[in-house]
Amino acid sequence: MTRILDELSRSKAGAQKPLAVRFLATFTAAAVATLVIGWQGPALWWGFMVALETWDRFVRASVFAWASGRRPGLPFRLVNAAAVSLGWMTLGWLLWTSGAPAGPVCAAALWLSVIYYGHANGSDTPAFLIATAAVPAVFMLAIVATAPSPLEGGIGPVWALLALTIAFAGERAARGFLERRRLADAQGRLIDSEARYRVLADNVTDVIALTRLDGKRLYISPSIAGLLGYSAEEMLAASNFDHVHPEDREKTLAQMASMAERGGRETLDYRCLHRDGSVVWVETSFSVADMGERGEPPTLVTVTRNITARKQMETELIAARERAEQAARAKSEFLANMSHELRTPLNAIIGFSGLLKASPGLGERDARHARLINDASATLLQIVNGVLDFSRFEAGVVELEAHPFDPLEAAKAVAALVGEQASAKGLSLQVRGEGDGGEVVGDASRLRQVLLNLVANALKFTAAGGIEITVKQSSAKGGRRLRFEVRDTGIGIPKEQLASIFERFAQADASVSRRFGGAGLGLAISKHIVDLMSGRIGGDSAPGQGSTFWFEIVLPRATRESLRKTGAETPEAPATLDRPLRLLVAEDVEVNRELILALLQPFDVAIDFAHDGVGAIEAVEGADYDLILMDVQMPVMDGLAAARRIRAMARPGAHKAPIIAMTANVLPDQVQRCLDAGMNDHLGKPISPARLIEVINRWTGGAGAGGSGKARAVA
Repeated sequence: MTRILDELSRSKAGAQKPLAVRFLATFTAAAVATLVIGWQGPALWWGFMVALETWDRFVRASVFAWASGRRPGLPFRLVNAAAVSLGWMTLGWLLWTSGAPAGPVCAAALWLSVIYYGHANGSDTPAFLIATAAVPAVFMLAIVATAPSPLEGGIGPVWALLALTIAFAGERAARGFLERRRLADAQGRLIDSEARYRVLADNVTDVIALTRLDGKRLYISPSIAGLLGYSAEEMLAASNFDHVHPEDREKTLAQMASMAERGGRETLDYRCLHRDGSVVWVETSFSVADMGERGEPPTLVTVTRNITARKQMETELIAARERAEQAARAKSEFLANMSHELRTPLNAIIGFSGLLKASPGLGERDARHARLINDASATLLQIVNGVLDFSRFEAGVVELEAHPFDPLEAAKAVAALVGEQASAKGLSLQVRGEGDGGEVVGDASRLRQVLLNLVANALKFTAAGGIEITVKQSSAKGGRRLRFEVRDTGIGIPKEQLASIFERFAQADASVSRRFGGAGLGLAISKHIVDLMSGRIGGDSAPGQGSTFWFEIVLPRATRESLRKTGAETPEAPATLDRPLRLLVAEDVEVNRELILALLQPFDVAIDFAHDGVGAIEAVEGADYDLILMDVQMPVMDGLAAARRIRAMARPGAHKAPIIAMTANVLPDQVQRCLDAGMNDHLGKPISPARLIEVINRWTGGAGAGGSGKARAVA
């Protein structure tokens, strides 16, 4: 079929040649022949050729009718081509046999011209090449070999020369034929390849385009109709930038120009205008196909896709993130407010009950009641701290500290904290160590918090027997592996419930919270801490056989350098104040002022009170203080603003006096705001007497002014 179509295209081209030119060529040849052989033979030949050329034109003109199946044109074309060629060869035969001296020369020239013309222009198919070149060549050689020779000396050399000429022409024709076939095959493959790529370009959902930087489009795939609602023809007639959103046009053009200058590829997101007026977000990948020559702008290949759905999703995600952040801020503010509101009364309850239970003037019954109040308030504080801790762990704002400590001593310190409770229940409490001891570097307070949670649970669920704390230490890559185990003889936990007890607000049995109390946060917080330390935590238990809870972590060994940097080699600060001091306490709650006075009553400390930040500023303007205890949430002026005003004063004493935040605001960002305002340290409520003395000692050194220890209020 391909061969036939090739023939049809060539036949159509041949049919377009003017018939008058053919008639003129035959008339010229006949006129030349009359000069050699007279006019009768050439005249008859010319009439025959006019009829033959007319018939050839008719056959060529009807070839398309043949192609459509109405007439068999191909055999006629072959016969007609051979007849035309033989007609010209016949004129050469008349010249060859004329007997005139010029006849053989004219005949040979005519024959060779016809054979060459047939080789060069006959056809790309073997059939037409034979009809227009091979048949005339055979005819010529037959005439030369059989007709009487008009040349003297024999015809052999002429025959040989003509045969050689035909051989050369045939070889050239063969090579030309093969070259034309190769080019035709290559062109066919190119057409097929182009057709395949066009099918891909026309059917992909992405829009493929070839465009110049000046906005002129050279090609655009039909998928543009699905993207913007315009046909490919409409888009080719328009500028490349007509449909870019006006707000994005300038930026997109600048980015395209920058990319075209440096070459390479770039992907841009921008908005386009749909035919219906709606906005469509698109993502286009640009690549430079041609940098442009002779002043022409660069040519770009672009692939564009619709990303409106993705942009809508991004917008929704951003909105959802903002809502989540607002909810998190609201949660943080709520926790901060609740923490402050709960810690403020707890400060008085824990502080005064602690003083009361240590009073020697109470009877046994009253002292027991004071201890119960103090223990209950401490339990409530533990729950408040647990909720805050868990919220901070979930928010990912907890950071670990790194200081040298002895793991075995940390375990003994935890045992000392709960020793009185164990004795009250008649339980034994032992601490033992295994393996090589020594100091490591880590967050000792968080580690003690985990261990205290495990020991507190063991005490809660053990009625008889005892509790054993084991600290196992061994070498590990990167330092020392620590394994803490807390074994008890309590009620035990079913195996299927062990996995859930490390979840928040979870307990092994719903009745547990009613029998033993607790919020169910201790183990969840412990797991968060151990995970933060890249460790593991777990437990083994059986009902009625007690439980063993454990956790493992790897910490680096402490070096002498780390011990020196953290001051671990120096003795601890004294728990008393052995020098006279003058303090300013800015506190708006009367019961808290009374508690501070009661806690410091045993020491030689003069205390001035201010009810708000303005009073604190006025006090500092009139006197020098060794230390300022500053509440944060106060009327008129808060503690943060007061601290900034004090630090901005010109008086030297305002710069020298340490300011300690004494507040129920204990969240990390709240502590940081205190430090940013110019305060030196933070003392959280409820106030621990030991912590209060330790902070005062740390920031006052050994110097201080004398005082009577009697409080006087500053208005």
